Amino acid sequence: MNVVVIGGGYAGVMAANRLTRRDDVTVTLINPRPVFVERLRLHQLVRGNHEAVVDYRDVLADRVRLRTATVDRIDAPARTLTLTDGATVGYDYLVYAVGSGSPRAPEHAHPIATLEDARWLRPLVAAASAVTVVGAGPTGLETAAELAEAGHTVTLVCGDVLNPYLHTNGRRSVAGQLARLGVRVVDGPGASVTAVTPDTVRLADGRELPSPLTVWAAGFSVPDLATRSGLTTDDAGRLITDETLTSVDDATIVAAGDAAAPSGRPYRMGCQSAIQLGPQAAETVLSRISGATPADAEVGFGGQCISLGRRAGIFQFARRDDRVLPLYLGGRPGAKLKEFVVAHTVKQLADEARRPGARDLWIHDRNRAQAVTAAAGVA
Repeated sequence: MNVVVIGGGYAGVMAANRLTRRDDVTVTLINPRPVFVERLRLHQLVRGNHEAVVDYRDVLADRVRLRTATVDRIDAPARTLTLTDGATVGYDYLVYAVGSGSPRAPEHAHPIATLEDARWLRPLVAAASAVTVVGAGPTGLETAAELAEAGHTVTLVCGDVLNPYLHTNGRRSVAGQLARLGVRVVDGPGASVTAVTPDTVRLADGRELPSPLTVWAAGFSVPDLATRSGLTTDDAGRLITDETLTSVDDATIVAAGDAAAPSGRPYRMGCQSAIQLGPQAAETVLSRISGATPADAEVGFGGQCISLGRRAGIFQFARRDDRVLPLYLGGRPGAKLKEFVVAHTVKQLADEARRPGARDLWIHDRNRAQAVTAAAGVA
């Protein structure tokens, strides 16, 4: 049985490794890059204190065949992939784990969502004394703090509020640390960006902020591969699946990670959901191969972990259904926990490579099935 995984990020690697549980399954991982990218460290790459890559030999099972290529189109009826170099690859089952990448950034703004983005930015940042970072989420916060700690003059443009995911208590802690680092935070009504020029950032309220270098960290977008291939997607281009992560169009296509939308209700983007969805997508494939009924996927969240330079950070605790709690861990303990999470995430990939399926890696949100049913009008 030939199973192909498209995408070598957190979800794709976990899925590929889990698939090796069966000796009669051939697993091929197709990825545009020959190295695994630690997206959690791209802000460190921009600063220059980490390369943000890991050798695939350290995180992939020996039986997984890595093919460095880009998929141009999926022909679901023929169970064939066409690569950008014109080659074709057949499959019996397909795991769609293409992840997410750079959003559409304004002219003169530099995204930071991919390895190539970060590598392009690194020398630009090194040569700049002042930097404006646009984005209120973890990427924006981490980038702003990292560069300020390195001695840059940093302005962080957040829109209405500094990281809306955080509880008020956690947001206050983050604001305090940014202030200690000297980051100027621009938020509130009218603080959304309307245009970027070579040397300014223009805001909705008419203000113009001097900006010799603008870093765009305002979210992520998913590749349009599924849409171009005629598969059913949501408005953002995520592949719509049922709760077993199976495409609503084709039972041989299973999705995981940022580009999946189970029941049209995608989980929050990030490695926390990706490393849970990857192995469960593989379990769905293995169940179908063995003739069993796949189980519904279950994902639980623990919170959000953000580094604020190398000496501070925050872990915002949350319920399993991703609702935040008033509790957070900040300062130096928050930094240590963040570094542990980043390192342990790669270790989880390696553990799954060595012992696929040895243990479950997710905590369950038991309210998911009830919420999905209610949204469908069936409850």
